Amino acid sequence: MGFTSDSFAMIRWSSPKQILEVDRLMELAVEFGAGGAHGGMTDVSFEYARKVRPMKEKYGLYVEIQTFLPRLGEDPSVFEHAVRVSKEAGATSLRVVCLLGRRYEMFHTAAEWKEAVAGFHKQIATAVPIVEKHKMPLGIETHKDWTVDEQLALTRKYSSEYLGVCLDTGNNISLLDDQMEVVEKLAPYTFNVHLKDMAVEEYEDGFLLSEVPLGEGMLDMKRIVNTIRKARPEVNFSLEMITRDPLQIPCLTEKYWATFTDRNGVYLARTLRMVRQNKPRKPLPRITGLTDEQRAKLERDHVERSIQYAIAHLGLGV
Repeated sequence: MGFTSDSFAMIRWSSPKQILEVDRLMELAVEFGAGGAHGGMTDVSFEYARKVRPMKEKYGLYVEIQTFLPRLGEDPSVFEHAVRVSKEAGATSLRVVCLLGRRYEMFHTAAEWKEAVAGFHKQIATAVPIVEKHKMPLGIETHKDWTVDEQLALTRKYSSEYLGVCLDTGNNISLLDDQMEVVEKLAPYTFNVHLKDMAVEEYEDGFLLSEVPLGEGMLDMKRIVNTIRKARPEVNFSLEMITRDPLQIPCLTEKYWATFTDRNGVYLARTLRMVRQNKPRKPLPRITGLTDEQRAKLERDHVERSIQYAIAHLGLGV
């Protein structure tokens, strides 16, 4: 098991462009004895890549790069350059998102979402021939945007061996998907994994959703890991233990439902029942009111507890 940059949010948000670069993440992986780094690049140059690869090889780590889809109106050569640099750095896969936010927060109408989806398809259609040319797997993250069936249809639409999924093991709970169903449906298309456990709690407009140390939440982590391993034995698992205040999932508000034209009360009832049946074992993590020193200490503690659980119970050596 390695790390995503969001496991070290304190470092990430203080980094240039708020991107935790993959070489710095490798240093953290070495410090914790972890297996790899799933991080970004602010210096998209071959000189930087030639710095990353020897470090990767020296420590026997895997490298996966977080990058961006081709921007609308941008010369596709910009994206292709990032792919080439990533390959030179020794990356085994790339990760992108379609939406830099949460669907239920960013859009007010179904028409707005439909327009955004049209743009996503243009971006993906531009990216696919480039990653195919360079034989670089590209995983689109389950990032609080596509429901599981939408993401499955998206992946199948392009029918490319180099376009798949970055499978976040907790995000789609916010879209009222059953998270085990998400894993089972998307595991065969998975190129990279954001591994996390989740805890939930009711509030007046819906429910709160928090990442918690592995093994301390409600998810069946053993089943999740085994399902992914069976479908994709070669995939890397990158811990994404985000230490933050709980996210509000306002699924009892009218605005939340504006873009979910194909969903009904069954999804809501199922999810609220799940929330009520899985009361948190301890108070959900919160960082409001903590000093930077206290927050960094809590973040590190969450990572260390997750590592211990992964080794002891998931067969994920670091």
